[in-house]
Amino acid sequence: MKKIIFWILALMMTSGMAIYHYLTGPDYPIKGKAYFDQLEIPYELPRSHVTSSDCPVRLVVPDENILAYVEYRRYDSEDLWTRSAFKRKGDLITAYIYPLPKIDKIEYRLVLFDNDRDIEITIPKYGLIVMSWHGPVPLPFKLLQIIATYLGLLLSIRTGFEATGRSGSPWRLALLTTLFLFLGGVLLASVVEKYSQGKWWTGFPVGHNLLANRMLFCFLCWLAVLSLRFAGPVARGWYIAASILTLAAFLIPYNVLAFQPRITYPLDIL
Repeated sequence: MKKIIFWILALMMTSGMAIYHYLTGPDYPIKGKAYFDQLEIPYELPRSHVTSSDCPVRLVVPDENILAYVEYRRYDSEDLWTRSAFKRKGDLITAYIYPLPKIDKIEYRLVLFDNDRDIEITIPKYGLIVMSWHGPVPLPFKLLQIIATYLGLLLSIRTGFEATGRSGSPWRLALLTTLFLFLGGVLLASVVEKYSQGKWWTGFPVGHNLLANRMLFCFLCWLAVLSLRFAGPVARGWYIAASILTLAAFLIPYNVLAFQPRITYPLDIL
């Protein structure tokens, strides 16, 4: 019965972590509401897009007197703005952000105005939305990488629970944890990185990608625990420590690891 409870707890924690990663990750849009005079305008703006197509930005604006454009530039720069006008189709207005050559991050905002009423607003009201560009990743590789990574996390948590009891046998679970963290966090992550950014590996020792380094750190933690077996039986505290360190590493938000805030506040627009 205890083992079943441990599996349920590990599954719940892993599911919660997956939701947390989605909500704090680059694919989760910026959502909110803007007000143009008395008109409420809900928005859901992208923070990530593939380089193989233009990125659409859409708003529902019933008032046909309201015009709009999106302006964007290289992230964290004072480059000149590139502007793209919204085109209307009924209440829906759409503009496109076009990929900039050799630039993987941009910052942008929407500008809505009505010349007759002399009203202008920006979305967001303050700051600029940061968006990243990436190459298209084949769905099978992406799914396998996600599944293997979260299986590694699930097994890591479960191994930690197993090590808390004297009758538990965490060794086999630790082996599986190490295997799946390597498959998802190192091997398949390298394939996804190649498709996405054009490089096989951007973590230590050839780069400073903290997302890659996080998974490498987790894998090495468990590899270190396994290596202790050569010196004799592994103390249960090592399994628990590796499980806690892995969980702590997964808790670090994407925008911290990628040095990519959701919204920036450049001095030249304040």
